[in-house]
Amino acid sequence: MAAPLDISSLARAPKVLLHDHLDGGLRPETLLELADEVGYRGLPADQPDALGRWFRAAAHSGSLERYLETFAHTVGVMQRPDAVQRVARECALDLAADGVVYAEVRMAPELLAGGMPMEAAVEAMLDGYAEGSAEAAAAGRPVTVGTLLCAMRQADRWDEVARLVVRYRDAGVVGFDLAGPEEGWPPDRIPSAIALLDRTGAHRTIHAGEAAGIGSIRAALDGAHAERLGHGVRIADEVAPDGPLGALARRVRDEQIPLEVAPSSNVQTGAYPSLARHPVDRLHRLGFAVTVNTDNRLMSGTSLSGELADVATTFGWAWDDVETVTERALAAAFLPEADRGRLLREVVRPGFAALRG
Repeated sequence: MAAPLDISSLARAPKVLLHDHLDGGLRPETLLELADEVGYRGLPADQPDALGRWFRAAAHSGSLERYLETFAHTVGVMQRPDAVQRVARECALDLAADGVVYAEVRMAPELLAGGMPMEAAVEAMLDGYAEGSAEAAAAGRPVTVGTLLCAMRQADRWDEVARLVVRYRDAGVVGFDLAGPEEGWPPDRIPSAIALLDRTGAHRTIHAGEAAGIGSIRAALDGAHAERLGHGVRIADEVAPDGPLGALARRVRDEQIPLEVAPSSNVQTGAYPSLARHPVDRLHRLGFAVTVNTDNRLMSGTSLSGELADVATTFGWAWDDVETVTERALAAAFLPEADRGRLLREVVRPGFAALRG
Protein backbone atom coordinates (compact mmCIF):
# COMPACT_ATOMS: atom_id res chain seq x y z
CA MET A 1 0.00 0.00 0.00
CA ALA A 2 1.38 3.41 -0.96
CA ALA A 3 2.57 5.76 1.74
CA PRO A 4 0.57 8.99 2.03
CA LEU A 5 2.18 11.78 0.05
CA ASP A 6 2.78 14.05 3.03
CA ILE A 7 5.80 15.72 4.56
CA SER A 8 6.52 12.77 6.83
CA SER A 9 6.66 10.29 3.97
CA LEU A 10 8.52 12.77 1.77
CA ALA A 11 11.21 13.04 4.44
CA ARG A 12 11.84 9.32 3.85
CA ALA A 13 12.06 9.73 0.07
CA PRO A 14 15.58 9.81 -1.45
CA LYS A 15 15.72 13.35 -2.78
CA VAL A 16 18.11 15.39 -4.94
CA LEU A 17 18.64 19.12 -4.37
CA LEU A 18 20.34 21.32 -6.96
CA HIS A 19 19.69 24.88 -5.76
CA ASP A 20 20.45 25.71 -2.13
CA HIS A 21 22.53 28.59 -0.76
CA LEU A 22 24.85 27.91 2.16
CA ASP A 23 24.39 31.42 3.56
CA GLY A 24 20.61 31.01 3.24
CA GLY A 25 20.37 27.86 5.34
CA LEU A 26 21.89 28.57 8.75
CA ARG A 27 20.22 27.23 11.85
CA PRO A 28 18.93 30.20 13.91
CA GLU A 29 20.72 28.80 16.97
CA THR A 30 23.99 28.73 15.07
CA LEU A 31 23.47 32.25 13.80
CA LEU A 32 23.04 33.50 17.35
CA GLU A 33 26.05 31.59 18.66
CA LEU A 34 28.34 32.72 15.85
CA ALA A 35 27.18 36.32 16.27
CA ASP A 36 28.09 36.13 19.95
CA GLU A 37 31.50 34.64 19.18
CA VAL A 38 32.49 37.34 16.69
CA GLY A 39 30.80 40.26 18.43
CA TYR A 40 28.24 40.79 15.68
CA ARG A 41 25.55 43.06 17.14
CA GLY A 42 23.19 43.52 14.22
CA LEU A 43 20.79 40.60 14.68
CA PRO A 44 17.13 41.67 15.00
CA ALA A 45 16.25 39.04 17.67
CA ASP A 46 18.08 37.20 20.43
CA GLN A 47 16.06 33.96 20.59
CA PRO A 48 16.12 31.23 17.91
CA ASP A 49 12.36 31.09 17.31
CA ALA A 50 12.01 34.85 17.12
CA LEU A 51 15.01 35.11 14.82
CA GLY A 52 13.62 32.47 12.49
CA ARG A 53 10.29 34.32 12.35
CA TRP A 54 12.07 37.60 11.56
CA PHE A 55 13.93 36.06 8.62
CA ARG A 56 10.76 34.59 7.19
CA ALA A 57 8.86 37.87 7.54
CA ALA A 58 11.67 39.96 6.07
CA ALA A 59 12.05 37.57 3.15
CA HIS A 60 8.31 37.58 2.45
CA SER A 61 8.31 41.22 1.43
CA GLY A 62 7.61 40.61 -2.26
CA SER A 63 10.90 42.28 -3.16
CA LEU A 64 14.03 40.44 -4.29
CA GLU A 65 16.15 43.37 -3.09
CA ARG A 66 14.71 43.19 0.44
CA TYR A 67 15.03 39.41 0.37
CA LEU A 68 18.73 39.73 -0.42
CA GLU A 69 19.22 42.17 2.47
CA THR A 70 18.65 39.34 4.95
CA PHE A 71 21.95 37.84 3.86
CA ALA A 72 23.87 40.70 5.46
CA HIS A 73 23.27 38.96 8.79
CA THR A 74 24.18 35.43 7.75
CA VAL A 75 27.26 36.48 5.81
CA GLY A 76 28.21 38.82 8.66
CA VAL A 77 28.78 35.92 11.05
CA MET A 78 30.58 33.70 8.50
CA GLN A 79 33.81 35.66 8.14
CA ARG A 80 36.07 33.03 9.72
CA PRO A 81 37.06 29.58 8.43
CA ASP A 82 35.78 27.81 11.55
CA ALA A 83 32.39 29.50 11.18
CA VAL A 84 32.15 28.51 7.50
CA GLN A 85 33.14 24.96 8.32
CA ARG A 86 30.53 24.72 11.06
CA VAL A 87 27.76 26.04 8.83
CA ALA A 88 28.73 23.65 6.02
CA ARG A 89 28.87 20.68 8.41
CA GLU A 90 25.41 21.49 9.78
CA CYS A 91 24.09 22.00 6.25
CA ALA A 92 25.10 18.46 5.29
CA LEU A 93 23.56 17.05 8.48
CA ASP A 94 20.30 18.96 8.02
CA LEU A 95 19.94 17.86 4.40
CA ALA A 96 20.63 14.24 5.33
CA ALA A 97 18.04 14.41 8.10
CA ASP A 98 15.52 15.55 5.47
CA GLY A 99 16.27 12.54 3.26
CA VAL A 100 18.39 14.36 0.68
CA VAL A 101 20.88 11.88 -0.80
CA TYR A 102 22.66 14.28 -3.17
CA ALA A 103 22.87 18.07 -2.99
CA GLU A 104 24.74 20.87 -4.67
CA VAL A 105 25.07 23.80 -2.30
CA ARG A 106 26.30 27.16 -3.52
CA MET A 107 28.15 30.05 -1.94
CA ALA A 108 30.01 33.13 -3.17
CA PRO A 109 33.50 32.93 -1.61
CA GLU A 110 34.02 36.64 -2.27
CA LEU A 111 31.29 37.37 0.29
CA LEU A 112 33.42 35.61 2.91
CA ALA A 113 36.65 37.34 1.96
CA GLY A 114 36.34 40.02 4.63
CA GLY A 115 37.92 37.67 7.12
CA MET A 116 39.94 35.22 5.02
CA PRO A 117 41.32 34.58 1.53
CA MET A 118 38.78 33.06 -0.84
CA GLU A 119 40.83 29.85 -0.96
CA ALA A 120 40.43 29.45 2.81
CA ALA A 121 36.67 29.95 2.50
CA VAL A 122 36.42 27.26 -0.19
CA GLU A 123 38.52 24.81 1.82
CA ALA A 124 36.43 25.46 4.95
CA MET A 125 33.25 24.68 3.00
CA LEU A 126 34.72 21.49 1.59
CA ASP A 127 35.94 20.39 5.03
CA GLY A 128 32.57 21.11 6.60
CA TYR A 129 30.59 19.20 3.99
CA ALA A 130 32.96 16.24 4.29
CA GLU A 131 32.67 16.25 8.07
CA GLY A 132 28.88 16.48 8.04
CA SER A 133 28.53 13.84 5.34
CA ALA A 134 30.71 11.42 7.31
CA GLU A 135 28.59 11.96 10.44
CA ALA A 136 25.38 11.48 8.45
CA ALA A 137 26.65 8.27 6.89
CA ALA A 138 27.63 6.93 10.31
CA ALA A 139 24.07 7.63 11.45
CA GLY A 140 22.63 5.72 8.49
CA ARG A 141 21.56 8.76 6.42
CA PRO A 142 24.23 9.05 3.71
CA VAL A 143 24.40 12.27 1.71
CA THR A 144 26.86 13.60 -0.85
CA VAL A 145 27.28 17.38 -1.07
CA GLY A 146 28.92 19.04 -4.05
CA THR A 147 30.04 22.66 -3.88
CA LEU A 148 29.05 25.33 -6.39
CA LEU A 149 31.07 28.56 -6.28
CA CYS A 150 29.17 31.74 -7.13
CA ALA A 151 30.58 34.91 -8.59
CA MET A 152 28.49 38.01 -7.96
CA ARG A 153 27.22 39.56 -11.18
CA GLN A 154 27.71 43.10 -9.93
CA ALA A 155 31.32 42.53 -8.78
CA ASP A 156 34.49 41.96 -10.77
CA ARG A 157 35.88 38.75 -9.27
CA TRP A 158 34.54 36.32 -11.85
CA ASP A 159 38.00 35.32 -13.06
CA GLU A 160 39.15 34.50 -9.53
CA VAL A 161 36.06 32.41 -8.85
CA ALA A 162 36.38 30.57 -12.16
CA ARG A 163 40.00 29.74 -11.32
CA LEU A 164 38.90 28.40 -7.92
CA VAL A 165 36.30 26.17 -9.62
CA VAL A 166 39.03 24.67 -11.78
CA ARG A 167 41.56 24.44 -8.94
CA TYR A 168 39.23 22.59 -6.56
CA ARG A 169 37.23 20.57 -9.09
CA ASP A 170 38.77 17.30 -7.90
CA ALA A 171 38.24 18.17 -4.22
CA GLY A 172 34.47 18.59 -4.23
CA VAL A 173 33.76 21.79 -6.20
CA VAL A 174 31.42 20.71 -8.96
CA GLY A 175 30.71 23.93 -10.83
CA PHE A 176 30.35 27.69 -11.26
CA ASP A 177 27.35 29.96 -10.74
CA LEU A 178 26.50 33.62 -11.21
CA ALA A 179 24.31 35.16 -8.51
CA GLY A 180 23.09 38.66 -7.70
CA PRO A 181 20.98 41.15 -9.67
CA GLU A 182 20.04 40.05 -13.16
CA GLU A 183 18.93 43.41 -14.51
CA GLY A 184 21.82 45.46 -15.85
CA TRP A 185 24.49 42.83 -15.17
CA PRO A 186 24.69 40.48 -18.16
CA PRO A 187 26.13 37.00 -17.61
CA ASP A 188 28.83 37.47 -20.25
CA ARG A 189 30.06 40.79 -18.86
CA ILE A 190 33.50 39.30 -18.09
CA PRO A 191 34.20 37.04 -21.09
CA SER A 192 37.57 35.83 -19.78
CA ALA A 193 35.88 33.95 -16.93
CA ILE A 194 33.43 32.25 -19.28
CA ALA A 195 36.30 31.40 -21.64
CA LEU A 196 38.25 29.73 -18.82
CA LEU A 197 35.23 27.61 -17.89
CA ASP A 198 34.76 26.69 -21.54
CA ARG A 199 38.42 25.79 -22.00
CA THR A 200 38.54 23.55 -18.96
CA GLY A 201 35.12 21.96 -19.43
CA ALA A 202 33.90 23.25 -16.07
CA HIS A 203 30.22 22.89 -15.30
CA ARG A 204 28.04 25.93 -14.75
CA THR A 205 24.55 26.88 -13.67
CA ILE A 206 23.47 30.52 -13.96
CA HIS A 207 20.84 32.41 -11.99
CA ALA A 208 18.42 33.65 -14.65
CA GLY A 209 14.72 34.06 -15.24
CA GLU A 210 13.92 34.90 -11.62
CA ALA A 211 13.64 38.66 -11.23
CA ALA A 212 14.16 39.25 -14.96
CA GLY A 213 12.45 37.66 -17.91
CA ILE A 214 13.13 35.91 -21.18
CA GLY A 215 16.11 38.08 -22.09
CA SER A 216 17.88 37.00 -18.92
CA ILE A 217 17.40 33.33 -19.80
CA ARG A 218 18.61 33.79 -23.37
CA ALA A 219 21.71 35.62 -22.15
CA ALA A 220 22.51 32.88 -19.63
CA LEU A 221 22.31 30.22 -22.33
CA ASP A 222 24.02 32.05 -25.17
CA GLY A 223 26.37 34.34 -23.22
CA ALA A 224 27.45 32.21 -20.26
CA HIS A 225 26.72 28.78 -21.82
CA ALA A 226 24.59 27.71 -18.87
CA GLU A 227 23.93 23.99 -18.54
CA ARG A 228 21.15 24.64 -16.02
CA LEU A 229 19.04 27.68 -15.16
CA GLY A 230 18.95 28.82 -11.54
CA HIS A 231 15.19 29.41 -11.13
CA GLY A 232 14.41 29.89 -14.82
CA VAL A 233 10.68 30.12 -14.09
CA ARG A 234 10.16 33.21 -16.22
CA ILE A 235 10.38 30.90 -19.22
CA ALA A 236 6.66 30.66 -18.45
CA ASP A 237 6.37 34.16 -19.97
CA GLU A 238 6.56 32.35 -23.31
CA VAL A 239 4.07 29.64 -22.35
CA ALA A 240 0.59 30.87 -23.19
CA PRO A 241 -2.29 28.92 -21.57
CA ASP A 242 -3.81 27.82 -24.86
CA GLY A 243 -1.25 28.80 -27.45
CA PRO A 244 2.05 27.60 -28.90
CA LEU A 245 5.29 27.94 -27.00
CA GLY A 246 7.55 30.85 -27.79
CA ALA A 247 10.83 30.13 -29.56
CA LEU A 248 12.99 30.18 -26.43
CA ALA A 249 10.50 28.13 -24.44
CA ARG A 250 10.53 25.49 -27.19
CA ARG A 251 14.31 25.44 -27.07
CA VAL A 252 14.43 25.08 -23.28
CA ARG A 253 11.85 22.29 -23.35
CA ASP A 254 13.17 20.43 -26.37
CA GLU A 255 16.78 20.56 -25.17
CA GLN A 256 15.64 19.58 -21.66
CA ILE A 257 17.58 22.41 -20.05
CA PRO A 258 17.05 21.87 -16.31
CA LEU A 259 15.09 24.50 -14.40
CA GLU A 260 16.11 24.82 -10.74
CA VAL A 261 12.69 25.93 -9.52
CA ALA A 262 12.29 27.16 -5.93
CA PRO A 263 8.56 27.82 -5.47
CA SER A 264 8.50 29.30 -1.94
CA SER A 265 11.36 31.64 -2.73
CA ASN A 266 9.73 32.79 -5.97
CA VAL A 267 6.56 33.71 -4.10
CA GLN A 268 8.52 35.49 -1.35
CA THR A 269 10.44 37.65 -3.80
CA GLY A 270 7.30 38.63 -5.70
CA ALA A 271 7.89 36.69 -8.89
CA TYR A 272 4.43 35.14 -8.39
CA PRO A 273 1.63 36.16 -6.01
CA SER A 274 1.00 32.67 -4.60
CA LEU A 275 2.00 29.07 -5.02
CA ALA A 276 -1.32 28.40 -6.76
CA ARG A 277 -0.32 30.97 -9.41
CA HIS A 278 3.22 29.62 -9.75
CA PRO A 279 4.00 27.89 -13.10
CA VAL A 280 5.88 24.92 -11.60
CA ASP A 281 3.04 22.50 -12.31
CA ARG A 282 2.24 23.90 -15.76
CA LEU A 283 5.89 23.63 -16.83
CA HIS A 284 6.15 20.13 -15.37
CA ARG A 285 3.02 18.97 -17.23
CA LEU A 286 4.32 20.42 -20.49
CA GLY A 287 7.50 18.37 -20.25
CA PHE A 288 10.01 21.00 -19.19
CA ALA A 289 12.92 19.67 -17.12
CA VAL A 290 11.53 21.00 -13.85
CA THR A 291 13.34 20.27 -10.59
CA VAL A 292 12.13 21.42 -7.16
CA ASN A 293 14.50 23.19 -4.79
CA THR A 294 14.74 25.13 -1.53
CA ASP A 295 16.90 28.15 -2.49
CA ASN A 296 17.23 29.44 1.10
CA ARG A 297 15.98 27.19 3.85
CA LEU A 298 16.29 29.79 6.63
CA MET A 299 14.61 32.65 4.78
CA SER A 300 11.79 30.47 3.46
CA GLY A 301 11.46 28.37 6.61
CA THR A 302 11.48 25.32 4.39
CA SER A 303 13.06 22.00 3.54
CA LEU A 304 13.05 20.01 0.32
CA SER A 305 10.39 17.73 1.81
CA GLY A 306 8.35 20.82 2.68
CA GLU A 307 8.65 22.28 -0.82
CA LEU A 308 7.56 19.02 -2.42
CA ALA A 309 4.69 18.60 0.04
CA ASP A 310 3.38 22.10 -0.71
CA VAL A 311 3.62 21.59 -4.47
CA ALA A 312 2.01 18.15 -4.28
CA THR A 313 -0.88 19.44 -2.15
CA THR A 314 -1.45 22.52 -4.29
CA PHE A 315 -1.35 20.79 -7.66
CA GLY A 316 -2.40 17.23 -6.87
CA TRP A 317 0.95 15.60 -7.56
CA ALA A 318 1.36 11.86 -7.05
CA TRP A 319 4.44 9.84 -6.15
CA ASP A 320 5.23 9.47 -9.87
CA ASP A 321 5.50 13.26 -10.19
CA VAL A 322 7.83 13.51 -7.20
CA GLU A 323 10.01 10.70 -8.54
CA THR A 324 10.08 12.32 -11.98
CA VAL A 325 11.40 15.65 -10.69
CA THR A 326 13.89 13.76 -8.50
CA GLU A 327 15.22 11.73 -11.40
CA ARG A 328 15.43 14.87 -13.52
CA ALA A 329 17.48 16.53 -10.80
CA LEU A 330 19.81 13.57 -10.56
CA ALA A 331 20.25 13.50 -14.35
CA ALA A 332 21.17 17.21 -14.22
CA ALA A 333 23.61 16.86 -11.32
CA PHE A 334 27.24 17.76 -11.95
CA LEU A 335 28.31 14.23 -11.07
CA PRO A 336 30.17 11.63 -13.12
CA GLU A 337 27.77 9.46 -15.09
CA ALA A 338 28.74 6.35 -13.14
CA ASP A 339 27.87 8.03 -9.83
CA ARG A 340 24.52 9.23 -11.16
CA GLY A 341 23.73 5.75 -12.40
CA ARG A 342 24.63 4.16 -9.08
CA LEU A 343 22.45 6.57 -7.11
CA LEU A 344 19.56 6.02 -9.50
CA ARG A 345 19.73 2.21 -9.41
CA GLU A 346 20.70 1.66 -5.78
CA VAL A 347 19.07 4.55 -3.92
CA VAL A 348 16.48 6.63 -5.76
CA ARG A 349 14.39 4.01 -7.58
CA PRO A 350 14.34 1.50 -4.70
CA GLY A 351 13.44 4.26 -2.25
CA PHE A 352 10.47 5.45 -4.28
CA ALA A 353 9.37 1.89 -5.03
CA ALA A 354 9.13 1.26 -1.26
CA LEU A 355 7.00 4.38 -0.77
CA ARG A 356 4.63 3.52 -3.61
CA GLY A 357 4.12 0.08 -2.06
